[in-house]
Amino acid sequence: MQAFVTVGSTKFDDLIDTVTSEDFLTRLSASGYTRLVVQYGSSKLRQPFRNETSHGVEVIAWQFKPGLSEEYLAADLVISHAGSGTILEVLRLNKPLIVVANETLLDNHQKELADALSAQGHLISSTVSELPRALESVVTKKLIPFPPFDGSKFARILDEEMGFL
Repeated sequence: MQAFVTVGSTKFDDLIDTVTSEDFLTRLSASGYTRLVVQYGSSKLRQPFRNETSHGVEVIAWQFKPGLSEEYLAADLVISHAGSGTILEVLRLNKPLIVVANETLLDNHQKELADALSAQGHLISSTVSELPRALESVVTKKLIPFPPFDGSKFARILDEEMGFL
């Protein structure tokens, strides 16, 4: 099984350090994962990765790619920063998702979104320190599929606001 971690274009050293730690790789392996792909964005890696295997998990790390859709599709689990675009894209693919808000950012709107979607059962919202526990719960918790996009709802709201209905 494959896990994919993304921080987008941001710097999120704590998340990258955690997912590449010996403890986390051991937990990944114990959960049946054999491959970890890490998109580290502007973060710094504690150590350079050269597509190596650690604790039974092949670790592949890279900074940027033009798009991440292929990575989402290949993943059995996505661990992500709390960017709304990333969250929605992964949820629409019905992939298990753990969202870790970067609490060093000025605004907590990302955490609010992650917590709201977690409360609805669509994903698991976590902090960096709680990530090992979140990994364990993704195996046992049944996540609720995210509803498909329905553009007619937006059109109806817009029509109501404009007085057409």
